Amino acid sequence: MKHLNIQVQGKVQGVFFRATMKAVADQIGVKGFIKNEKDGSVYIEAEGDDFSLETFLEFCSKGSDKAIVEKVDIHEGELKNYRNFEIVRKNL
Repeated sequence: MKHLNIQVQGKVQGVFFRATMKAVADQIGVKGFIKNEKDGSVYIEAEGDDFSLETFLEFCSKGSDKAIVEKVDIHEGELKNYRNFEIVRKNL
């Protein structure tokens, strides 16, 4: 199991990016969360095995149909043992 902190930049808000990534995460068994940031990017914490995370990162670089991903920053972090994958909704 690995933990990744992922920052996705581009046109990734208001284009169903978070919903798409949650559906992908649920299908491949990735746990963690995704949230919009004030700067227009999306922040993700994802945990899973190497294969699942590799697949998840491929989708991060594509996003939803209307998304335009310009940059994906990935950093390994400390395992937090999330139970599921959630969309964090908060007022920006």
